[in-house]
Amino acid sequence: MPGPPRTVGQHAAGCLIGAEPLSPDGIGYQAVELQRNRHYGHPDLVDYVQAWGRRVDQAGFGPMLVGDMAQPRGGPMPYDHASHQTGLDVDIWFRLDLPPLERSQRKGIEQPILVDAETGKVDRTRWTDRQAELVRLAAQDPRVTRIFVDGAIKRDLCERQWKDRSWLQRIRPWPFHDEHFHLRLRCPADSPDCVDQPPPPPGEGCEGILPTPRTITTASPPRPLPATCEAVFDQ
Repeated sequence: MPGPPRTVGQHAAGCLIGAEPLSPDGIGYQAVELQRNRHYGHPDLVDYVQAWGRRVDQAGFGPMLVGDMAQPRGGPMPYDHASHQTGLDVDIWFRLDLPPLERSQRKGIEQPILVDAETGKVDRTRWTDRQAELVRLAAQDPRVTRIFVDGAIKRDLCERQWKDRSWLQRIRPWPFHDEHFHLRLRCPADSPDCVDQPPPPPGEGCEGILPTPRTITTASPPRPLPATCEAVFDQ
């Protein structure tokens, strides 16, 4: 569909017009699982990842591994995600120990789990200050509305002595986020048909954090897509 880039609908029922591809290689990051063809986003998301990569590089660690973003036109994916439909979501792996890899080497990379299933606590051999700083750097941009992590990771972040703790409000516990985290941007100003999530509850969100076990739940039925998206997919 012609026109400027914009997102339509909500994160789990929407689409993307004028998607921009993320370069597989950039300062402080490298995209992985390239064969999925899921590294597209609204220009705000692409700009965000590139700026965040530069902060990671300046911090002296990385490259970070960029997983799924969105498909070329957004919309529902055939597997793995109910969200990631509007080009405002990105998965970042917690792994920070890999050197720059050839693109052909970025398929099927192991994703170590950072939470001990028996104790429900972070694995200190894998969850380090670098991973904690990676999340903090991710949350610094005002465009970020949510970062989803395992409950044990949220607890650890809450227990650390940060000078500025305001960003903790945007870190939300969610199952199956113990080897990567999921970051979501708020709706861009150029997308009036984009539907934002409500703001996170007030406060740091550090009280009463429940365990987020790796349990399989019944998938929710697909949500109806906006009429605009039907036209996008028919192009």
